[in-house]
Amino acid sequence: MPKFIIEREIPGAGSLSPETLQGISAKSCSVLNELGPKIQWVQSYVTGDKVYCVYIAPSAELVREHALRGGFPANRISEVTGIIDPTTAEA
Repeated sequence: MPKFIIEREIPGAGSLSPETLQGISAKSCSVLNELGPKIQWVQSYVTGDKVYCVYIAPSAELVREHALRGGFPANRISEVTGIIDPTTAEA
């Protein structure tokens, strides 16, 4: 199943309260439940003005539908074509 990185531009994201982040998470999970088991949220990274999310889904269109239903921005959706880490250097 393809993996996607979603870049969400959210001004002040890094300053959002734990309660606000909990609400965003709850909304995301609610929409995921509506869309069914083919889309999975792996995790997100919150930075100053952006949130980077990792999703597993059959298509970018389904990721985009999640964003639309949840009211979340999805400024860029990129399919992961490979993964490297420090052990890659050992090959």
